[in-house]
Amino acid sequence: MTIKLKFLGGTGSVTGSRYLIEADNTRVLIDCGMYQERQYRGRDWEPFPVNLKQIDAIFLSHAHLDHCGLLPKLVRDGYRNRVYCTPATRDIAEIILLDSAELLMEDAEYKKRRHRKEGKRGPYPERPLYTTDDVEASMPLFTAREYNQPIVIKKNIEVTFLEAGHTLGSAMLRLRMKDNKEERTIIFSGDLGRQNKPILMDPTNIKTADYVVIESTYGDRVIESPTDMSEKLAEYINRTIEAGGNIVIPSFALERAQEVLYYLNQLLIKNAIPHLMVFLDSPMAIKITEVFLRYKELMDEETTAFMRKGRSPFDFTGLNLVRTTEQSKAINRIKGTVIIIAGSGMCTGGRIKHHLVTNISRPDSTILFVGYQAMGTLGREIVDGAQEVRILGDYYPVRAQVVYLQGFSGHADREQLLAWLLGLKKPPKRVFVTHGEPSASKAFTDMAKEKTGWNVTAPEYGDEITLD
Repeated sequence: MTIKLKFLGGTGSVTGSRYLIEADNTRVLIDCGMYQERQYRGRDWEPFPVNLKQIDAIFLSHAHLDHCGLLPKLVRDGYRNRVYCTPATRDIAEIILLDSAELLMEDAEYKKRRHRKEGKRGPYPERPLYTTDDVEASMPLFTAREYNQPIVIKKNIEVTFLEAGHTLGSAMLRLRMKDNKEERTIIFSGDLGRQNKPILMDPTNIKTADYVVIESTYGDRVIESPTDMSEKLAEYINRTIEAGGNIVIPSFALERAQEVLYYLNQLLIKNAIPHLMVFLDSPMAIKITEVFLRYKELMDEETTAFMRKGRSPFDFTGLNLVRTTEQSKAINRIKGTVIIIAGSGMCTGGRIKHHLVTNISRPDSTILFVGYQAMGTLGREIVDGAQEVRILGDYYPVRAQVVYLQGFSGHADREQLLAWLLGLKKPPKRVFVTHGEPSASKAFTDMAKEKTGWNVTAPEYGDEITLD
């Protein structure tokens, strides 16, 4: 049996995850993510490097755009087979992909008008990467499967979803490839969650694998514990209240928004922060929070116990759910301190840009980041200390306090990644380190080699490796 692993994305970057497995005449694609780093977005527009009609199945690890966001384009370009994921991922992916398509369509129209006015052309076609019609055409292909339920593709590949602890419904994937003579097992970590985080179950411990593909978003650092992070959140909120400004939180609609609400709820219960108005300014995050409440069986023991008391971990007095554009605009007319949670998490689009315009030049306000900021994004520019940033076509000086609480991240840090690897009872033949900036992937590759003595490498974009 000849097995080939092609790295079509997610290498040398934190977005654009795409991995192709070929076993004899069977091909499956693990994730089909969009790129969010500015320098790599052109790859989304390129023809897919594999004949889409020859891919037998697509498997999604979870519903973040950097793992599922290219799917509607692939369907528009000819993919017609099944898309497997967990039930929660299916429900959330529909919300996220429709929102993404609407933003892509709005952005294409805006750029078309601006370029016509300025007499220039952008680097990409003046049309959306895909539309809401493409998303709607994709949804019938989704086939939901529960955790630990094997899925057989053409009899020689068996795929099983295992809890990854990263987002609601997120999964690592175990692929078993076999013929009459031999069997090989590959584990794709997907985005690996952190141990002992609130809301979700912990990641599954893996005992055996011939090959492992592991993410490395935080492969070069150790991040705060949930307790430390909660205390810091309270500290920065109280400091901003005293200064008289607003707390603006760029947040991903999936997981980060719900986690921020969870921690605010806990801080309010403890009276660690004053009761003030909190705005969840994201229709998508509101819809996804409703999905969370439908999948209570996926919550950890602590959250489940809280919900048994008839209380939602994502709701509290003072919380305002903002659905319309008019409601969103009205927030910036409120006097006094408020907390604004809005997308997108990396400030690449959405309502957060308008709140940044209002607050980023105010020394009394705080811009509080709670998720990873990829290279080439507006959020990364701000976190890295830019003195001035371009938002919605105009430049604004950065005078607000900028805070990055890495402890909110849903990604395991280097110690947790290593501990997960060391759970294997015997050395795998190879470990492939992906889904990280080059420095993070290299740091984790070097550390994993040193600590284990295993064959650990960080592949490059486009690499094709034959697995022995």
